Amino acid sequence: MCGRYQLDADIEEILQYYGIVKGWDASRAPAHTSEIFPSNTVPVVINRTGKELVPMKWGFASPNGKGLIINSRGETVDYKPMFRRAFRQKRCLVPANAFFEWRRAGRESTKYRIHMKQAPIFSIAGIYEDFLDRNGDSYPAFSILTTTPNPLIFPIHDRMPVILPREREDTWLDNGIRDYSLLKSLIQPYREEEMAMGKA
Repeated sequence: MCGRYQLDADIEEILQYYGIVKGWDASRAPAHTSEIFPSNTVPVVINRTGKELVPMKWGFASPNGKGLIINSRGETVDYKPMFRRAFRQKRCLVPANAFFEWRRAGRESTKYRIHMKQAPIFSIAGIYEDFLDRNGDSYPAFSILTTTPNPLIFPIHDRMPVILPREREDTWLDNGIRDYSLLKSLIQPYREEEMAMGKA
């Protein structure tokens, strides 16, 4: 599970990192900084007729109307009814500087911050869909994909977010891909030697 992540970067830095030229409408939604919580509206990268940075809410609306579905399991995202269409047609990148996990030992819980040793920004694989709010207005929301942990994360948690290598980001965003086995091959634990972890 990934229940919190960090995005401590200004919009221009994010636009430059992804090579986005369409800009960002700051009047639609301000960029969150620091620790991101479920239900926050944050910058997400999508590809319709080119890369765009758009504001999006973290968490699919639950079918029973209770709570948010903030994560989707990478192993089943291609056939679970709630996620299948988004996996095939609406994939996104979630910019992050780090993510957080908690190690639980009895009643004690220790928070850890996990980040890249070199890259200041990295991309978490996501999917998105459109939902209706209480007023009947449409809004987009995303869910973060998770997978089995690498050896760094394994001692503290049994899941980790799917982090995409820089060279595979465009593949994930390419809506023209119909080879879903290729997309599934991107859903794997990230290389632990490129990551670092410490108590938050």
